[in-house]
Amino acid sequence: MNKVLIIDDDAAICELVKINLELAGYCCTFATEPQKGLAKARQEAPDLIILDVMMPELDGFSLAFKLRQLEVTKDVPIIMLTALGELPDKLKGFSSGADDYLTKPFEPEELKARVLAVLNRSKLAPQSLRVKEVLSVGDMTLIPESYNVRVRNKTAKLTPIEFEILMFLMQNHGNMVASKSILKEVWGYQETEDADIIRVHIRHLRSKIDKIAPLGIKYIETIYGGGYRLVPQGVETAKRG
Repeated sequence: MNKVLIIDDDAAICELVKINLELAGYCCTFATEPQKGLAKARQEAPDLIILDVMMPELDGFSLAFKLRQLEVTKDVPIIMLTALGELPDKLKGFSSGADDYLTKPFEPEELKARVLAVLNRSKLAPQSLRVKEVLSVGDMTLIPESYNVRVRNKTAKLTPIEFEILMFLMQNHGNMVASKSILKEVWGYQETEDADIIRVHIRHLRSKIDKIAPLGIKYIETIYGGGYRLVPQGVETAKRG
């Protein structure tokens, strides 16, 4: 039985999440203070942490960062459950170490679907570890064992999620890849579509690639209303439509 730790200063939210997840077969505990939550995480070694952002003394972003520094929780998936739903907030959440982000108010069924998807993904080896061979498309090369991307003669380090997104785009290079297809491939979501998750990670991915790409050359295009496309040889910024 998977162990879930809920950290939220609102006891009613903790109880609501706990009841719904226990009905789905999970073993849940919770803490309403960030420092107590940190202590519980050390002691209990949960399989998943659900974390609120707006808490006194220590906000969820800072707490997620601390959890990522602990040996016992450095690889434990984190879902941020919060009223802060704007893109900059999600960007900050993923940057601090969150694996997923669910905005309050939420539907219990969506919460359970997110929990199941994140746990299933954490039990499987990332695609980058299943693929042993170096993947090269145009100017770009992915190196699985180091999570590196090389553009021409320069390299950048990617996170596992960034690596998997880029691998999926490279495997479908030249074609538009819909956001929901990326969610299904990388996160395992079947019906939920949260385009903000993709936007945040694509933004991070582009930023890293831009730093090693030739000046003015872009490799990931946004197809508005559709998704994203990898251009293997890149495209000059001025020529983008």
